[in-house]
Amino acid sequence: MPLAGVMIAAPSGGFAGPVKRSITIAGHETSITLEPIFWRALEEAANARALPLSALVAQIDALRIEARNPPNLASALRTWTLAQHLVENHSQ
Repeated sequence: MPLAGVMIAAPSGGFAGPVKRSITIAGHETSITLEPIFWRALEEAANARALPLSALVAQIDALRIEARNPPNLASALRTWTLAQHLVENHSQ
């Protein structure tokens, strides 16, 4: 039932469960599990910065490690991706 008459829609492509990928960070292979929509957003962000996906993930990982209470890498990637999306949409 819609709240206050506002209808929402499912994401394009529908809802999808997480997908595990292996990425090399600082010479070490690690497995990261994210939903496809986050993988797509990270790939687009890497392309926009002319970086390989692994380089963008490594940069986000370095920022994560500097945090006072570092979250796990998947959480940091989701948070960074959503924050970038919000910044880009609010600056337009």
